[in-house]
Amino acid sequence: MMPLLFDSFALLRFLQKENGSTRVCDLLKIAAEKQVPCLLNVINFGEILYTTQRRFGPQARMQVFIAVQQMGVIILPCPDSLVYKAAELKAGYAMSYADAFALASAIEHNACLVTGDPEFRQVEHLIKIEWV
Repeated sequence: MMPLLFDSFALLRFLQKENGSTRVCDLLKIAAEKQVPCLLNVINFGEILYTTQRRFGPQARMQVFIAVQQMGVIILPCPDSLVYKAAELKAGYAMSYADAFALASAIEHNACLVTGDPEFRQVEHLIKIEWV
């Protein structure tokens, strides 16, 4: 099984127990059992944190920060090379800048992107996607 790279869409669904959260939970369990790395780009982690604070306040943001750390998700850094790759992808596809970082990270780490965000339909030919 290839590494799983979660975008903010998938983890927000899971953390907020919204539609798709059961599938994300199942994937996290399978990954733990099979010792498959679960990845999250730091840009997308920031997106999760600010979205949570906007909707639920700063205390909820801190709870999410701790929860993601406890889940064993590896937070990927954002080196210059990834910024350049994300910019190239953003220029070529109609997607948010944060989504371009998730895509660039999935490509760089040869990971399956876990998402439910329809913006990624246009790049299914570039990476493997697990839809939630």
